[in-house]
Amino acid sequence: MKKIIVTGANRGIGLELSRQLTERGDQVTALCRRSSPGLDALGVRVIQGVDVCDSSALRGLADQLEEPIYDWLINNAGILVRETLDALDFDSMERQFQVNSMGPLRVTAALLPKLGAGSKIGIITSRMGSIDDNTSGGYYGYRMSKAAVNIAGKSLAVDLAPRKISVGILHPGMVATEMTNGVGVPVAHSASGLIARMEGLDRDNSGTFWHAEGELLPW
Repeated sequence: MKKIIVTGANRGIGLELSRQLTERGDQVTALCRRSSPGLDALGVRVIQGVDVCDSSALRGLADQLEEPIYDWLINNAGILVRETLDALDFDSMERQFQVNSMGPLRVTAALLPKLGAGSKIGIITSRMGSIDDNTSGGYYGYRMSKAAVNIAGKSLAVDLAPRKISVGILHPGMVATEMTNGVGVPVAHSASGLIARMEGLDRDNSGTFWHAEGELLPW
């Protein structure tokens, strides 16, 4: 049984990750701003009021966690807004940076006391943050914020290597959630792939960028 923390666990991919991990016998601690009926039904420990943009609130988060050391931290919380060059919303773009880029770094820094040798950190990102893969443009805030969290994940992998903590930078695929208006692969399929990638994460492949299906992605 693994002890696992999941952020953004009240809906979408985070909720499904929490469900599948619980069903296989892992102990999940679900972090979110507000719980949901689906999350409450899982019977996992839920910590509400977790805003990944609020550094001061996150400082006491580690003290609320019951276990001394956790096996996995999955940074899943994220938002998407669709901008075009003709309709740029810089406030929205800044908000996406706060949640998508700095959020996982804030949470990871706050919870480092709860991670030890052999622990794994997953950052749920997007291949839309790949510069090489960008052939359609648009989505300025989302693309830039995901490219930023990718490099943050790489730096974390380097900096945490001496502590024997591995970092996976993981693309879930185009998943049918609220974020995508229900378009994409079933969320259960994506979550199972992400769990497989976390299982395969080790110090040799730490800091690399993977599709949930197992494909190594370009930066």
